[in-house]
Amino acid sequence: MLPIEVRDVSLVYDTPGGQVPGVKNVSFNIDASEFLCIVGPSGCGKSTLLNIIAGFLTPGAGEIRIGGKAVTGHGMDRGVVFQDFAQLFPWRTALGNVAFGLEMKGIPKQEREQIAREQLRLVKLEKFTGSYPHHLSGGMQQRVAIARALAYNPAVLLMDEPFAALDALTRDEMQRLLADVWRETRKTVIYVTHNVAEAAYLADRVVVMTPHPGTVKAEFKVPLARPRDPLSAEFVAFQKELLRHLGQDTAQGEAATATNGQKRT
Repeated sequence: MLPIEVRDVSLVYDTPGGQVPGVKNVSFNIDASEFLCIVGPSGCGKSTLLNIIAGFLTPGAGEIRIGGKAVTGHGMDRGVVFQDFAQLFPWRTALGNVAFGLEMKGIPKQEREQIAREQLRLVKLEKFTGSYPHHLSGGMQQRVAIARALAYNPAVLLMDEPFAALDALTRDEMQRLLADVWRETRKTVIYVTHNVAEAAYLADRVVVMTPHPGTVKAEFKVPLARPRDPLSAEFVAFQKELLRHLGQDTAQGEAATATNGQKRT
């Protein structure tokens, strides 16, 4: 597993209405095998930053280093899971979706299917290897997406609000599953969310971002033992601490969004 360095990263979008800041002078480090959550209001640049780390966007200034090497584009050292269920190939079974990255790497069929079955077992879908995405619930589709991201054994897992579109009960179940998967794989994880309870449940450390332009306001080590009880007094107290830092920024961010007519995450 690899450490990550984010050094003074900035990016500005060119739009018909002029330049819109995405992120500005963002810096933080992530230890190998650490689970980091990035939280902040809509428009604070969370997803922009994740896409820069993934190599899908090039920053206007600053750099990302993974394992000491500068990021110059997307690489097989990073697996990515998005919010959209459409990230799966509808013409491929669960097994076929998970095996796709291995197929692109030229792994022989028998070996890649064995690896894909193991990853589906890890996310508790071993009985659904032959199912197509439209046969699966939203939560099950996201499990397949996680298994696919893990199948080619990336050192880093990048997740952009993967459970935001799920109902509350399914989201809770998926959070528990992801915590179990992380404990077993010990991947370095960067997880973007606007859900404070989710960050408190999953993260080793939380980065709070401010809006317009997005920059780092605060970092918090999560002082909670695992496994975590969302109903405990300590858990609720930590949520309140995060909300206290987010409250004013959220109000300011929404006002700025309404003023300039732009909204980015």
